[in-house]
Amino acid sequence: MSVEKVIIVAREEFLRKNVAKFLRRKRIDVAECGTIQEAHDYLGKGNFDLMLLDDDLPDGKGAEFLVEVNLRPHKPLVVFMGAEGSVDVAVQCVKDGAYDILFKPFSNEQVEILLNKANQFAQVVNVNQYLTQQESEEPENEILGQCGATDQLRTLIRRVAQTQATVLIQGENGTGKELVARALHRQSPRKDGPFIKLNCASLPENLVESELFGHEKGSFTGATNKREGRFELAHGGTILLDEISEMPLPLQAKLLRVLQEREFERVGGNRTVQVDVRVIAATNRKLEQSVEKNEFRQDLYFRLNVVPIHVPPLRDRAEDIEVLGDAFLQRFVRKHGVAVKNFAPVSRQALREHDWPGNIRELQNVVERAVILCGEDGVIHPELLGLSAPPVMIGGEAPSGTDTKAAPPLPAASNGDPLTLAEVEKNHILHVLEECDGNRTQTAQALAINIRTLRNKLNEYKAAESGD
Repeated sequence: MSVEKVIIVAREEFLRKNVAKFLRRKRIDVAECGTIQEAHDYLGKGNFDLMLLDDDLPDGKGAEFLVEVNLRPHKPLVVFMGAEGSVDVAVQCVKDGAYDILFKPFSNEQVEILLNKANQFAQVVNVNQYLTQQESEEPENEILGQCGATDQLRTLIRRVAQTQATVLIQGENGTGKELVARALHRQSPRKDGPFIKLNCASLPENLVESELFGHEKGSFTGATNKREGRFELAHGGTILLDEISEMPLPLQAKLLRVLQEREFERVGGNRTVQVDVRVIAATNRKLEQSVEKNEFRQDLYFRLNVVPIHVPPLRDRAEDIEVLGDAFLQRFVRKHGVAVKNFAPVSRQALREHDWPGNIRELQNVVERAVILCGEDGVIHPELLGLSAPPVMIGGEAPSGTDTKAAPPLPAASNGDPLTLAEVEKNHILHVLEECDGNRTQTAQALAINIRTLRNKLNEYKAAESGD
């Protein structure tokens, strides 16, 4: 984020003109006001990033006006300009919400330092606001495992993390691609900068551009204020573009420019924004095939695929299954406050023998459910894992050679008839959505479907209900 609009409120015309000239050379929009009333008029027309406020004004005291400014829903950072002898007033202004103080006379170099501080402060505020809106990240974010493939992955991450290279992470759903991206950031020279992510499949196509690059006030219906995008929030740090294969083709050209020039314009704006960002992309698809189908730009693929990292599926990391299972067990014991001790030996065997089509995410969900349902003995027995589907009763009899005690009844409607396939699918989707506390992204990942497919299904169910 950068300071782009400044309002100067000062009695002395020479002071206003001098500071305004310096700011305009930096391509900053400046409004000059000699009175509080003029400042009110400007603030009523739009928002400002920074206000330089003098104390001695013809129609009032700047210190009193400061209190009014800080009551605004979209308030600028206020820098109080005071005479050298007005220390007490300046201190009171800081208590009342002033960001900083400039004692007159001051130099352009002091204004330059102030701008840099304001830019850094504003970015920290914006990043914190973004992070508070995100789902809380599990504290256990270490890449666990002891097999050769996992060791090779950790070694590759350590080597790549120290560079500025763009990285393309590929792997099946649930393999831990975001975990790899976080490890790359955490072990890089950018570790003290922000880590910002965007799931390109989680938003409608017309909103992805605004989320990536931000927008100006009035650029579209609902854009009531200027808003920084994810690239600006990630300035000085790392941005993860998850599900990059789902990015619309028109946006791929704009992303290519960012990768080449590290600059862009917000939606509805003409000001060029420059950013210092490391880009990491992730996908569960083979982008080479998407390029062949003309669904993904070849030049963008080459730009992203500077350093490819493949995350192996869990079925190729058999030695890690029990390590991960034990780690998840301890995590969910702490999370849910239950007294679960261990897996039964036969349960461990079931974990090792399962194919894990949903990879680590499936294992995590299986262990959490088992921990929640575990009995008083504190041991997870195989039936709690739900990994082997028992045979279905047909016509009241089980197929020969099967155990009839474990056979479940067919899903049935209220009239006793079996449910249709569409009804079974609907019930399952809604059940998983409830298990994920309504989070559509997690639901789509758990079901191994595209989030757009999930959104369409839910809209169908909603339309059917309203039609009834």
